[in-house]
Amino acid sequence: MNILVTGAKGFVGKNLVENLRCIKDGKNTTRPALKIDEIYEYDVESDKKQLFYYCERADFVFNLAGVNRPKDEGEFMKGNFGFASELLETLKKCENTCPVMLSSSVQATLAGRFQTSEYGKSKLAGEELFFDYSKETGAKVLVYRFPNLFGKWCMPNYNSAVATFCYNTANDLPLTINDRNTVLELLYIDDLVEGLLDALEGKAQYCEYEGVEAKGEKDGRYAYIPVTHKVTLGEIADTLEEFKTQPESLIMPEIPAGSFAKKLYSTYLSYLPKEKVSFPLKMNMDNRGSFTELLKTASCGQFSVNISKPGITKGEHWHNTKWEFFIVVSGKALIQERKIGTDEILEFYVSGEKIEAVHMLPGYTHNIINLSDTEDLITLMWANESFDKNRPDTFFEKVEADN
Repeated sequence: MNILVTGAKGFVGKNLVENLRCIKDGKNTTRPALKIDEIYEYDVESDKKQLFYYCERADFVFNLAGVNRPKDEGEFMKGNFGFASELLETLKKCENTCPVMLSSSVQATLAGRFQTSEYGKSKLAGEELFFDYSKETGAKVLVYRFPNLFGKWCMPNYNSAVATFCYNTANDLPLTINDRNTVLELLYIDDLVEGLLDALEGKAQYCEYEGVEAKGEKDGRYAYIPVTHKVTLGEIADTLEEFKTQPESLIMPEIPAGSFAKKLYSTYLSYLPKEKVSFPLKMNMDNRGSFTELLKTASCGQFSVNISKPGITKGEHWHNTKWEFFIVVSGKALIQERKIGTDEILEFYVSGEKIEAVHMLPGYTHNIINLSDTEDLITLMWANESFDKNRPDTFFEKVEADN
């Protein structure tokens, strides 16, 4: 299969092309039915002669080319309607009736606040052009009306508030918000790309519109990506501020699978300047080694790393409710646990050569002993709750009593 992508250097185009390339090169094996031979990338700087060559050979066309912020509003029609017309005329000259996708906008509904949108009018004209082309040639067309888009590689200070907010927050620049209660409908770039790959496999989903609202309908006129998120500008700004403080607090906010927060965090990270990509952690050091908190969560405890010098014993305490995993990743150790009020000791010999997790049981005093005379012992630790200095739930008691 040969695939033509117009607007290939734009935000959506770049993400789509790179994902198509991963499938073509065998790096992404999640879509075994897709066999991609060539990916034709066409953009505003491309030679016009290439368009005819690509249209002759294409088996599927993604038309992502368009104008978002021209100097003159009259360029909307030229950039969004004009090129669409040129593309379809070229396909007709090549007698190629392969499926063609059009990237339109929810502004083409001309509903609500979009009633006077020149951009929306140009997009609507492009849509009708595509539907007429389908009637004339019998070619399948897939017209998508995208809402606001966000994700990696989106240009800040251009046409995405999320990109601008992420960039400014990551670079310690102020955010300008006229109304924190303004609601945006947002579509994440990875969800969009997956939807386009579904279309490539003949699995597109369809809808009709009631105003600006897409309503799923099997025989709908429009193709669409049903996974969107509606959030306010204030919510976006507050969430980004929480992300920004993570290196200091070590608290990872809740980011459930499929959530807007998870997608926003990935987007935010893509705008970090080099000096923020890494950050120092506080190492609590003494003559026994060190203990460093790595990450805390709001509801699932915290991760730490413990380094014990040769021959050192650490721990010798117990907890009422707190429990932990000790995972030795380098070195050899003996972990001992004794139930409070008894003499029975549980012993576990562990090493980085065979990594395993050992529970530190509530109500059991426990320790970890570095068995090496020469090497440090490195242990990854997870506790089911973050440490609270006001309620530490930690009580000193040796596992083995002194003789």
